[in-house]
Amino acid sequence: MIPLRDNIPSRRFPVVSLALVAVNVLVFLYEAFFLTQAEREALIYTYGMIPAEVLGVLPVFSAGTWDRLQPLLTAMFLHGGWLHLLGNMLFLWVFADNVEDLIGPFRFLILYLAAGAAGNLAHALANPDSPVPAIGASGAVAGVLGAYLLNFPRARILALVPLGIFLTTAEVPAIFFLLVWFGVQLLNGVATLGVPAATGVAWWAHIGGFVAGALLVVLLRERRVLR
Repeated sequence: MIPLRDNIPSRRFPVVSLALVAVNVLVFLYEAFFLTQAEREALIYTYGMIPAEVLGVLPVFSAGTWDRLQPLLTAMFLHGGWLHLLGNMLFLWVFADNVEDLIGPFRFLILYLAAGAAGNLAHALANPDSPVPAIGASGAVAGVLGAYLLNFPRARILALVPLGIFLTTAEVPAIFFLLVWFGVQLLNGVATLGVPAATGVAWWAHIGGFVAGALLVVLLRERRVLR
């Protein structure tokens, strides 16, 4: 299922949500149109999150602590392709405005960055020896989904549903949509434990980000809102 919109209007313009979408798109356009293939690879290996380096399993030469940990943040602004970018940005746009509306722009930014870092760390812990850089905003976006589920479980999500070769739309409860989404991530994450990491989906980044977002929104919100 692909979310298209929800049925809860925001009370204020989602400044931070829009800014995050814009930054992710601009960084990807820079990657795609202003760098050579070799330069893109160098960028990903510099700012992508390499589990073995973050956890100190591989030598990091003379790099200090920040050099080892900064990819937990920078990796979430890099993407591997158009579909990777558009998928993350669609989920962010559908769900982020209500979470930002609930806790305010500054706290929302904290939640987004912290959930993204937690998701990347979860991926690193699940793949401690991996030299493969992980990139993408999916851990941070998953944090937004976790926060949304906790506060807007009764919302309705208009989703695009594939039926074989056909597509249709259906309105489903947010609690159903998000629990199914998380269940898929969890099943796939458990299935990859002990399997050497390769290029593909960072399931544990999704799981870690989702859980972190749900926990963080409890700490950051000023009041509880159920709809």
